[in-house]
Amino acid sequence: MKRPTIIDIARAVGVSKAAVSYALNGRGGVSQETRERILDVAADMGWRASSAARALSSDRAATVGVVLARSPEVLRTEPFFMQVVAGLEQTLSAHGFSLQLALASDTDTELETYRRWWAERRVDGVLLTDLRVDDPRPALLRELRIPAVFFGTEQPMAGIPVLWVDEHDIADSAIEHLADLRHRRIGHVQGPGQLRHTARRERELGRAAEERPGVVLVRDSGDYTEGGGVAATARLLASARPPTAIIYDNDVMAVASVARAAELGVRVPGDVSVLAWDDSMLCRVVHPAITAFSHDVGAAAARAALMLLELIETGVADDSRLQPRELITRESTAAAPVFG
Repeated sequence: MKRPTIIDIARAVGVSKAAVSYALNGRGGVSQETRERILDVAADMGWRASSAARALSSDRAATVGVVLARSPEVLRTEPFFMQVVAGLEQTLSAHGFSLQLALASDTDTELETYRRWWAERRVDGVLLTDLRVDDPRPALLRELRIPAVFFGTEQPMAGIPVLWVDEHDIADSAIEHLADLRHRRIGHVQGPGQLRHTARRERELGRAAEERPGVVLVRDSGDYTEGGGVAATARLLASARPPTAIIYDNDVMAVASVARAAELGVRVPGDVSVLAWDDSMLCRVVHPAITAFSHDVGAAAARAALMLLELIETGVADDSRLQPRELITRESTAAAPVFG
């Protein structure tokens, strides 16, 4: 008779593989009622823990690692990362894990951090974000066999579970909202060029604009910082045919440009409408408040943490999809000026 596995038990109880592992190993993360149900089913199925599995469990660090490879200015000002950290901390602590953070100024430093953490048994797995063009991290993680989950990719990744996002509909919503307000020349202030999601948004917004007769998309590059966003906005507005609306790849660049609109010689939304790809408290408190795509970053981070915990506990985890964003319309978008 085939020896039952935690996957068999999970199917029988109707819970995740990680929940079964937590219950069988006497760890937190499941309610007492669920724990007892799992133990009863496991006993009925004749489950027995292997000595190898027990040894592996006792050798764990109960820690998950995250390397933040962004400039100090971005980390200081962008709410996204703080929401990610909050979502991770809350979920990991509920399951008896801690979070180890490290800052990396370049790719080589980040790669060396993963090697050192794994060699010294500092972490049981890592969570990664910001997939890059020609990114060396997936190959290293597969080589080292570090349990890892990628947050915010657009497609599956060989050997690494991903929390993926489909930005096709987001781009359609952004262009549709502005086009319905009679904007025909729309600016796009992009994030760093080495990030895959920058290219993805450029592609999707370009496609959506092409599908709207008369709509033209003009681009400039920012770096997710206040200064980078304002500088890119100034260049767009100084062009021979300036846009009457601008989409920003993050909230910080949008908010900085709205806050300094007078210095740029424009009124928002009288002369130029503003839309941010990411919503945050910053978008709500600036005047005028900024139209933006809302999504629960903390909940997404929590989902990624659960995926990684399941991978650590069971050796497998399924890909998952980020919840769709919702366009929140505020005062920063209005009908295009008549000369537009």
